Amino acid sequence: MNILISNDDGVNAPGILAAKQAVEDIANVTVVAPDENNSSVGRRLTLFKHLKLNSCELEDGSPAYSVSGSPADSVVVGARYVMDEKPDLVISGINQGVNISCDITSSGTVCAALEAVSLGIPAIAVSLFMDPKTAYEKDENGEWHINYDFELTKRVLHDLVLKIIDEGFPEGVDLFNLNVPSNYESEEVAITHLSPKMLDKMVIDNTTQEKAEIFNYPLDENQENEDLIMITPDLVSEYEEGSDGYALLVEKRPSLTPLNVDMTSGEFKDW
Repeated sequence: MNILISNDDGVNAPGILAAKQAVEDIANVTVVAPDENNSSVGRRLTLFKHLKLNSCELEDGSPAYSVSGSPADSVVVGARYVMDEKPDLVISGINQGVNISCDITSSGTVCAALEAVSLGIPAIAVSLFMDPKTAYEKDENGEWHINYDFELTKRVLHDLVLKIIDEGFPEGVDLFNLNVPSNYESEEVAITHLSPKMLDKMVIDNTTQEKAEIFNYPLDENQENEDLIMITPDLVSEYEEGSDGYALLVEKRPSLTPLNVDMTSGEFKDW
């Protein structure tokens, strides 16, 4: 099996190396990803504009390619230009964050997988939810850092790809959206459906006292006299049983959501 791996955190993010390590023993892997972080860009494509494609190395010294564009750009460039043959599977991730609910259409990680499907390639989008209560640790110097523990995510992704190699994708499924919690209480994967939403969004300005610390970051001189606002998201806290959010955030277990890109909703001939 030939697998193309991309992401939205950038080619130097630790999650893309973890994704490669998860499947390199069972597939031929090619890594093509954005040259910098492209979170929350959705399925943005760079058309009729120059892109820079550079060879680079991952942290383990293995070869990769960086693209001066979006996650979707990277999938197109990887599948249609870098690789000699169309890949059998695209893996997007491992994203450092959470991608659940109908909000996934804003996710660069999931939309890279959607772009793969549009090219006729089945895909997996995979994310590690970093629980802020447990993911941050102090080192011996008293400085905080994030503990990127990808081990469970790598095992689940490895087993999922093995199952796909053996059985293929289920009928009617174009891609899987996999989310794994860093503070898991169970390793058993739940098959889930999308929650209605993941984020509550509000717009703040400099009069919003409770979020003043977020809003009042240093401005450059061109912004000092402008009227500025900011969209700030909060993670939804309540989810219905059987949803991706419930499995991930309530049951604290991996969530696997089968998706179909055909978003047609029934027939309305008599409407």
